[in-house]
Amino acid sequence: MGATITPYASNADLPAPVRHALPEHAQDIYRAAFNAAWARHASALGVDEASVHRIAWGAVKRHYRKIGGVWRRIEDG
Repeated sequence: MGATITPYASNADLPAPVRHALPEHAQDIYRAAFNAAWARHASALGVDEASVHRIAWGAVKRHYRKIGGVWRRIEDG
């Protein structure tokens, strides 16, 4: 199928669509969530890369919302 799933060492290693769409802090969240999900599921048979990316996007969406085409941090409190 596609490329082998590997963790991202830095935000510069993230896929171009993620780097271009998200602010730096959101990229940090995405990378941490992706790497954690990858570590949890790396030994699972048939790990699905798309699922790991969905987990990472879910983590971003807990802290950011896309408003007018731009990802903006959700204000606390």
